[in-house]
Amino acid sequence: MRLTAVGTSGSFPGAGNAASCYLLTWEADGRDWAVVLDLGSGALGALQEHIDPSRLDGVVLSHLHPDHCLDMTGLYVRRIYDPAVFLAPDQPGVAPVIDAAPLDVWGPAGTEERLARAYYTDPGLSPDADRSHPADLQTAFAFHTVRDRESFTVGSVRFEPFLVRHPVECYALRITAPGGGVLVYSGDTDSCDGLDAAAADADVFLCEAAFEEGRDQARDVHLTGLRAGETAVRAGARRLVLTHIPPWTRSDVVRAEAESVYSGPLDIATPGGIWDIPLGRNRQ
Repeated sequence: MRLTAVGTSGSFPGAGNAASCYLLTWEADGRDWAVVLDLGSGALGALQEHIDPSRLDGVVLSHLHPDHCLDMTGLYVRRIYDPAVFLAPDQPGVAPVIDAAPLDVWGPAGTEERLARAYYTDPGLSPDADRSHPADLQTAFAFHTVRDRESFTVGSVRFEPFLVRHPVECYALRITAPGGGVLVYSGDTDSCDGLDAAAADADVFLCEAAFEEGRDQARDVHLTGLRAGETAVRAGARRLVLTHIPPWTRSDVVRAEAESVYSGPLDIATPGGIWDIPLGRNRQ
């Protein structure tokens, strides 16, 4: 199972770096599988450098802040208006349909409504207002509600969400390969029991580190490099990958903070970075 960083900037896109987006790929059951973890601002363009979006098997959204979900509106356009699948409506004001199965999308309660609000624009004074139609995202997506510790599967890979500490409903994701290898994605969070439970014994712990110690005093929003490192230690994580670092946060600072407590392999996630998660868990 392979993790590819598509966008790793926190809070908003950085120069040459989209907001949160990670591509997870694996082979099983005689075919290739691909799932996107978050699709934040600017991420859809970067994603196409790695995969044709029509090949995706699903999208999993950790939460509904724009830097984690807003490019879902672009993916909707990409899926519904692709000439290969687009079927023009017979009359004005009727939503188009597509000749393709809806893409599975997992997210917190209210995901469909949140994305519909982001996509739909009232026609206002448009001279062609009669051609406007409501946004029906179900023509492109099949929505599934994520709930704390209720697992779901995509192919043979198991996803288990853990509610974590953030100002909006947000989930860390524990992702288990068929042979038992584990990737954990923190989502956005501060230190909490949910994150510790999710990260336990992870092979790769993809963990946000948006804040710097001493500079950012707010709690229950984001981790610092130090708190990410402390979580990795408690969890026994085998590799720590720091991500969601905003343009105003210094990656060398959060790396040093994490390394002050965590002695295992440590990386800073940058676009195009790749990590392989072992399928099995045969360890000494």
